[in-house]
Amino acid sequence: MNRRSFLKNTATLAGLTILPSSVWAITKNGKLRTAHIGVGGMGAEDLASIASHGMVEVTALCDVDATNLAAEKKLFPNAKTFTDYRKLFEQMGKGIDAVIVSTPDHTHAPASVMAMEMGLPVYCQKPLTHHVTEARAMRKMAEDKKLVTQMGIQIHSWKEYRGTAQLIQSGIIGKVHTVRAWSNKNWGYDGIAPTGSDPVPSTLDWNLWLGTSPERPYKSKVYHPGQWRKLLDYGCGTLGDMGVHIFDTPYTALQLDVPRIICCDCRKPNGFAHPEHNVVTYEFPGTQYTTDTLEWVWYDGVNAPKKHKHLKMPAGAKLPEQGAMFVGEKGRLLLPHIGYPKLIVEGKFEEFKFPELEAVDHYHQFVDACMGKTVTSAPFSYAARLTESILLGVVANRFPNEKLHWDNATQQFSEAGANLLLDAKYRAF
Repeated sequence: MNRRSFLKNTATLAGLTILPSSVWAITKNGKLRTAHIGVGGMGAEDLASIASHGMVEVTALCDVDATNLAAEKKLFPNAKTFTDYRKLFEQMGKGIDAVIVSTPDHTHAPASVMAMEMGLPVYCQKPLTHHVTEARAMRKMAEDKKLVTQMGIQIHSWKEYRGTAQLIQSGIIGKVHTVRAWSNKNWGYDGIAPTGSDPVPSTLDWNLWLGTSPERPYKSKVYHPGQWRKLLDYGCGTLGDMGVHIFDTPYTALQLDVPRIICCDCRKPNGFAHPEHNVVTYEFPGTQYTTDTLEWVWYDGVNAPKKHKHLKMPAGAKLPEQGAMFVGEKGRLLLPHIGYPKLIVEGKFEEFKFPELEAVDHYHQFVDACMGKTVTSAPFSYAARLTESILLGVVANRFPNEKLHWDNATQQFSEAGANLLLDAKYRAF
């Protein structure tokens, strides 16, 4: 079953509830009733952060792992619990006002699309989707239905990053011609795929964890919990994980769209996992804040990034383990992950005035937007373009050292083989 078939099938749930935004704020005594899909790991953090808003009532919890579900049920005893998000929507459709999706990447789109088909606002963790076509579909659905949406890139709302975007747009280093970004994390695996199978833990519904992805036997400590980011069928590697955070501010500041050329230097594909080391070079069309074209180079893996003159630091200083360097006509701006930017001119740090900004809570912004009080800063209209750019680099790691040419209008590569990786069949489960 492909994505289009899935979208058609979810329409059967659409009649359960479609609440116009004008009445969200007065349902259930003014409380926003939330359903949380995926409540372990980052899902637990998302749940706690959303629930910390005074106008939120946590109404439903869903997780394929009974251990995760039990832990959060203790904190929210009045919430109904589910292992299958489809049953949650079927049984709770009229009793929820917003949905938070915090599952592994391969379930982001299936769960989010089902919620949006029902007219529900969605907060979805990053990266927005697992496949390029899913990102485009989610953007279109959110815009067509005029839904409140937000992608879970929490630091997008932090003062450090909003202020950096303002500095770049003010011309502090002139027009930018290159961005170099990196993470020394390793969400890849260069070994061979495991063989055999292990007993599925009694607390885990393995079929539901796999969801729409291909069926395969369970292996302990390979997929769940926590290792799925490394694997092609479930995650998007380091680029899809940390890259979304680290790309976000330069992408926002330079007002980029999607790239037109992508090339990845990495090992040959092994058909199972993402490479442990990637150097992905993008060419973006220019904007008012860049030169005619923008080169963007991403490095990941242990000991990333590789040495380059653009990354040379002033005497006595070291590059952060994760971050981005804007390279402009009048200097460079280093943005660590996490931290405030540093200005480098002619090889030396220079003082500058950082913009004065108010603090913004990314989670609370979503809740307030659902209640008609504000708008979100990372809606799917933005998140889908950022995610598409990231995922085109993820596709490129299956074609080492081959230039891939992307047509934004047709949503296709010039290289036919790469187009096969833009979508995937959904398993019926």
